[in-house]
Amino acid sequence: MIAQYGAVFLASFLASGVEFVEAFTIVLVIGVTINWKSSLTGTLIAVAVLVLIVGILGTALIQFIPLNTLRLAIGMLLALFGLKWLKKAILRYAGLKAIHDEEAIYEEWQAELRARGEGPSNHLDPFGVVSTFKSVLLEGLEVAFIVITFGIQAGDHDRLSGIEVAALGAALALLVVVIVGALAHAPLQRVPENTLKFVVGIMLVTFGTFWGGEGLGIDWWGGDLFLFALLAFYLATSWALIRGLKRHSARNKIKSLLHG
Repeated sequence: MIAQYGAVFLASFLASGVEFVEAFTIVLVIGVTINWKSSLTGTLIAVAVLVLIVGILGTALIQFIPLNTLRLAIGMLLALFGLKWLKKAILRYAGLKAIHDEEAIYEEWQAELRARGEGPSNHLDPFGVVSTFKSVLLEGLEVAFIVITFGIQAGDHDRLSGIEVAALGAALALLVVVIVGALAHAPLQRVPENTLKFVVGIMLVTFGTFWGGEGLGIDWWGGDLFLFALLAFYLATSWALIRGLKRHSARNKIKSLLHG
């Protein structure tokens, strides 16, 4: 149980960190361009809404849905969610998709705000509040999904404690991003976001497959130890896909140069 809680805490921390880094860029640009009062107000409202979503939805799922049904639904959702992140990470490693650049996003947002005529203000700015609220809420909804699904499954008999562990991982990620961002006072472009997305994607797909299988009644060989077999399988498959896509991309570039 301790090992499972540890895995849930780590997955929640890493996944939440990725999302919070993306949200922090918008919070920062609104704070610097307009004012911190508007930026932080929108952020705090979004965090309050997310806490309500996790508390209400998590409690409802715990009370009214059987564990096996939850395992199947959670497993499928986690696998699909993980595959989305894994696909992006694989394409970026293969050079077929641009690496996410928080500094470029920061500059783009700042230019857009200036084009709208937004500038420094001492008053609570509605546009600034709404912009940060939307950004933090949208990124945070994925965090809420991770916290609820991982927490419910990890808790097993005491599912509420599982949600608390996952929520603690998300809260720590938020604290780390805020502290590092405040000290750097700049977009967190040095955070290896693609590596984090790859790691989290692998974890989500692995746990999703395992829990979904349990929901279908599969008795995995070796119990929880089979997670390592699934992990190795997805790592090997991802590595093979990256290598294959890189070769395919290189061949296409050579053909383009020859025919150009």
